[in-house]
Amino acid sequence: MTEHNSFNIRGFRVGVVDAGLYASYGKTTRPDLTLIASDRPCAAAGVFTTNLVKAAPVLLDQARLRAKPNGMKAVLINTACANACTGDPGQKNAEQTAVWTAQALQCEADEVLVMSTGVIGVQLPMRQFEAGIPKAALALDPGSWDDASKAIMTTDTRPKIASVIAHEGYTIIGIAKGAGMIAPNMATMLAVIATDAAISPERLDQSLREAVKTSFNRVVVDGDMSTNDTVIALANGASEVQIGDPGSTSDFEFQKYLQAVCAALAEQIVRDGEGATKFIHLTVSGARTEAEAHQIANTIATSALVKTAFYGGDANWGRILAAAGRAGVDLEQGKMALWYDDLQLVAAGTPLPYDESRANAIAQQENITVRLDLGLGSQSAVVYTCDLSHDYVSINGHYRT
Repeated sequence: MTEHNSFNIRGFRVGVVDAGLYASYGKTTRPDLTLIASDRPCAAAGVFTTNLVKAAPVLLDQARLRAKPNGMKAVLINTACANACTGDPGQKNAEQTAVWTAQALQCEADEVLVMSTGVIGVQLPMRQFEAGIPKAALALDPGSWDDASKAIMTTDTRPKIASVIAHEGYTIIGIAKGAGMIAPNMATMLAVIATDAAISPERLDQSLREAVKTSFNRVVVDGDMSTNDTVIALANGASEVQIGDPGSTSDFEFQKYLQAVCAALAEQIVRDGEGATKFIHLTVSGARTEAEAHQIANTIATSALVKTAFYGGDANWGRILAAAGRAGVDLEQGKMALWYDDLQLVAAGTPLPYDESRANAIAQQENITVRLDLGLGSQSAVVYTCDLSHDYVSINGHYRT
């Protein structure tokens, strides 16, 4: 990974403004509208929420990527309003914001993707968009990625940004937002990943899905799933470095770099989980299949009892085994083993005479590694999660008020 502020990615510019979106809902004003634009058409791909209740921007982007995967030029991102559960008016508003963006950039409306985050069930403040989009276009600058990572935040306490400069001469940079409603497939998160590599839209789509599978789809804050989850990847080819066919060296390297960016962003999301005080690296090994390992890991990671025990610094490991046992996977209790960091607590389903004070000390750390071995096979899965604190309830109990 390379410091994200050490370069400008070729052919991309970013504009950030305070369009008055928060102010229109009576909230404290702050930067709330972000425009990411390429100076040439991009290959584009996206991965979206599997929630059956999808926000208007998700439906719009899915349709545009199906119709024109090799012709996107911009992404418009707003905070303050999710434009979800807003019916036909919300869909028309999403389309209109793309029209205004296209007018400001002098491109076609179907070359613009839109992303929204914020409160569900309220309409976009369209007058603010109509005035703010031209301002965002005038603010376009190649060095504003840091500003963009801050402007897309909602309950986040810090921005999420990551980048790689490949040895081959191209760059990948990503920004993301997300702190709550975080669960696999995906989370209440938005991410835009841009690269100046040249790659086909088909291969970009495959690469993005593979990277998301082991990054954004392996994080848990609270087990909830949003209506707006979106990861968009854009490749404009401005570096003139061509990514080859699947299986080629250049394809392998691109996948590795893209995975690194996605994993870094996903980890930052969990570390900034709403009210979180601890980051937990959870591995379930010894499974018959990766899918079963993931299913068990996700059940443990979403358990309120497990998460509150970590918040309290209590090595109450029985909650982990109990969660594994209700995950819907056939287990053999007598084969299970459990570790906190390098301290083994359980072997063959039986507690060991471990040092309780050391176990609790590990549970009180800010960074904790937990491994559960099922003793059934050779497959494993990793999930990033966090604890569940009083602050999580406070943040979400007053999200609209």
